[in-house]
Amino acid sequence: MPLYEMTPDAFHPLSQSSFADLKVRERDDLQRLLRTQIDVLGDDLYVLSEEFGDWDDSRRRIDLLAIDPQANLVVIELKRTNDGGHMELQAIRYASMVSAMTFSRAEQIHGEFLTRIGVPAEEARTRMLTFLGWEEPDEEAFAPDVRIVLVSEDFGKELTTAVLWLRERDIDIRCVRLRPYQDGEKRLIDVQQIIPLPEANEYQVQHREKEQVGRKKRAERYDVRLKFWAGLIAIARSRKTRHANIKPGSHSWLGASSGIRGLGLNYAIVQEYGIAELYIDRGEATENKRIFDQLHAHKDEIEKAFGGPLSWERLDTKRACRIKHVIERGGYRSPESQWPEIQSEMVETMTKLEAALKPGLASLGF
Repeated sequence: MPLYEMTPDAFHPLSQSSFADLKVRERDDLQRLLRTQIDVLGDDLYVLSEEFGDWDDSRRRIDLLAIDPQANLVVIELKRTNDGGHMELQAIRYASMVSAMTFSRAEQIHGEFLTRIGVPAEEARTRMLTFLGWEEPDEEAFAPDVRIVLVSEDFGKELTTAVLWLRERDIDIRCVRLRPYQDGEKRLIDVQQIIPLPEANEYQVQHREKEQVGRKKRAERYDVRLKFWAGLIAIARSRKTRHANIKPGSHSWLGASSGIRGLGLNYAIVQEYGIAELYIDRGEATENKRIFDQLHAHKDEIEKAFGGPLSWERLDTKRACRIKHVIERGGYRSPESQWPEIQSEMVETMTKLEAALKPGLASLGF
């Protein structure tokens, strides 16, 4: 959107320009001004250094290195281009390089920076502590994370797509657009944070925190199931059943072939109960239903051999079918001390189910 000058009679659009046309230089103009007026970027930051690059085997330098009130380091990369180039890749490298910086090292480089701009280096510690609101340096609380701020005349689609992807993965990276305009002899700059939009930032933070909780719960669930399946397979191995050599995984089911393609003898586990089943899916619904119906015709004999009723699920709205028995004793959220009993019953149930289905499977003619 253009900028306008409002007069009593009309809105008059200002002429959008570019840093190149205005002969604005990246380091000597933008960086020089921002190092002492970093608040222009709309964030509460304190600049520690500019052109920082004190690492081995690299000539690369961070345009501006700052801290925020939470003592996070902030890597600020500047471009005067209209697409940002590949600045997000540079910034990620820099962020990793400074991630282990200590307060004492930050104090040292800040002292060197102050000296270059005509301020006594001895003020470095006091200035940093005042900004952070600390009485004494706290190495453990310093630099818990590294944030990234990208500043450019504009940003290309590839860069913004990458930034949004990084943000979804909990990398605090932002894009601030400096759009130049010319009004006669005046040079005007429209400063806008475009990623994340300020009004959406709180929502995105809450959403990201919710996602973090969700990922943590999923990871915990996967770990629990993996441990549960490992115990069940150990029992299957001791009894030399069909699942003895199956590798445990973290999914909700564990399967082995019945000896017929597309007919699997599967275990399934949820929080409250377990399942032993024959899962029928040879890739084509008509054939699956035919096999199910042929087995169902021998329902009484199969259930008598099994020793109790089974759940016969033709699943007419789906491609596959299943014949199953639910083990009500418990699931993977049951106390771990109860797992051996649950696992043992599941293995016993599968053994009985396989034996009961054996004549019917043989009669299919595969």
